[in-house]
Amino acid sequence: MGGTALITFYYGSGSPFAWRVWLALEHKQLAYELRQMSFSSGDLQTPEYRRINPRGKVPTIEDDGFSLYESAAIVEYLEDQYPQSGASLFPGDARSRAHIRRLVNEADLYLEAAGRKLVTAVLFTNTEEWDEDQIRAGREAVAVELANFEGYLSGDYYGGELCAADFTIYPLVALMRRMEVRKPGLGVASLIGPKMSAWIQRIESLPYYSKTYPPHWKAK
Repeated sequence: MGGTALITFYYGSGSPFAWRVWLALEHKQLAYELRQMSFSSGDLQTPEYRRINPRGKVPTIEDDGFSLYESAAIVEYLEDQYPQSGASLFPGDARSRAHIRRLVNEADLYLEAAGRKLVTAVLFTNTEEWDEDQIRAGREAVAVELANFEGYLSGDYYGGELCAADFTIYPLVALMRRMEVRKPGLGVASLIGPKMSAWIQRIESLPYYSKTYPPHWKAK
């Protein structure tokens, strides 16, 4: 980004919540300083970081002395604090914005929960301890929610225009697809319908997409 870095953005590579904020920062064309935090090196547990985020998670932002965590709150703040910068994260009238917020909430409450079952069963379990019944149940939960979100998509983007809902949903779906690197043949890609497939291509064609792609994913 050009100009002086005003916002300090703490993120972890591969976190869909941090990725959401990163996409929003780029969409809003905001100046920021990127601070990559290591999950394995204890970066999130230091006293310095705990002072700005007592939960010890990512993402977090600091903006002119104001610190904020929880990704959905951060995205709302970026829109409210910088309404004239870049493109809107919540475009349209009150009903359109309510629709976008509803999709964000649904993604966090249902799509993420379904994906977490699969991620836990595949990514956070040693391969020799994989429980195929748990993996199958996780895949089935993901299939239900992907079908729901396929049905919600009626235009190019979830809010009609590119918006906070897209930046919430895409990283969650990307992480689910990523599980096939860990377990080839898992078949997550086959669960994605034609409308979402075309939408994924549009997101991945955004000019800032490659900049925000999780660094540690690029090697594989």
